[in-house]
Amino acid sequence: MGTRFIATHEANAVEDYKQLILSSEASDIIYTNLFTGVHGNCLRGSIVKASLDPDDLPTSDKSAMRFGSGSSSASKAWRDIWGAGQGVGNIDAVTSVTSVAEVVAGLRREYAAVRERLAEVARYAEPAARAEAMD
Repeated sequence: MGTRFIATHEANAVEDYKQLILSSEASDIIYTNLFTGVHGNCLRGSIVKASLDPDDLPTSDKSAMRFGSGSSSASKAWRDIWGAGQGVGNIDAVTSVTSVAEVVAGLRREYAAVRERLAEVARYAEPAARAEAMD
């Protein structure tokens, strides 16, 4: 849920990070513990930009917790290696020009539409359930 807010204009994220979120899909999420010692979701594009192969990353563990890049490069977790959630592929609007308020309003509209559809399904299912119970 939080990933979509990173790309809003109020977020204190660099523009490249915002654009990478907008251009990424769920398949661009790399789950690794290399960068901090704790598993997390990293964006493929940021790993590539750090001159690392996202398909061939070594593993680490909590005892080696650090906040560098996991290699000899100058890249650092969170500054250069960017994270995102699995829903990154659902962020298709150019939200970097969208406010948090507009994102929240959109979420409210989506929620209301789903509730309305569920209520409609329940109305149609109710008579069938009553008829089945009478049999």
